[in-house]
Amino acid sequence: MIYVRKEKFKFVFMVVGLIISISLFLKLLQMKPELTVSKLVERSLEEAVSDQLKPDDHKDDGPKNKCGLSKPCSEEDFAFKLYSGATNIVGPQICFEGKMIIQKDTRGKWLGINIAVINEETGEHIKTGSFNMWNGKVEELIEFLKSIEDGSLVLIATFDDPATKLNDEARALIAELGSSYISQIKFRDNWLFVGGKKTINQVSYEEHMKNDRETNKYESWPEMIEMEGCIPRID
Repeated sequence: MIYVRKEKFKFVFMVVGLIISISLFLKLLQMKPELTVSKLVERSLEEAVSDQLKPDDHKDDGPKNKCGLSKPCSEEDFAFKLYSGATNIVGPQICFEGKMIIQKDTRGKWLGINIAVINEETGEHIKTGSFNMWNGKVEELIEFLKSIEDGSLVLIATFDDPATKLNDEARALIAELGSSYISQIKFRDNWLFVGGKKTINQVSYEEHMKNDRETNKYESWPEMIEMEGCIPRID
């Protein structure tokens, strides 16, 4: 009997707590009618991701590493750092040698597969392409991949959905750049890649986070991933 009463009290407290939470939430919406549930969720996500992108407060106050790397690259290396997008709200980032080639943005920009092409010898940023793989044209991605010149480094960061429109030809062209995961990329996976087209230094860096509702951080999307490293310069 005592156990049953305890369970009843626990249930009552839970219900009261829920009612109070709902009341406070509704009062907030009344105070700020421009807020909606979706906007509150979006704001919460953006704040969480922004915190993840902030530099480490515990780092020394000395000169910042290029692209905010956790450890500096030597003068004989190029530095890079990539972030995938987070859900369909916070966009990706691509940084190379301290230059932000693709800057984090929100909604509508950089959806799909985003590519930065770099001259392997000089480190010069040659061009950037963004290809919507949900309702875009894979032919545009294929044309861009074929136009990449030999001796180019290729950096790729995805946002939202990188795979729906991908076909065998596009996957094969990316595999030629050194990707091992491109054949596995599926709907709403997060994927980062650094490789090259017939480069002297055959570099290949890759991170892949599968879209799995049982393990996703954001329900229908996996958590944002990041990748950093150093690419040897040509002597």
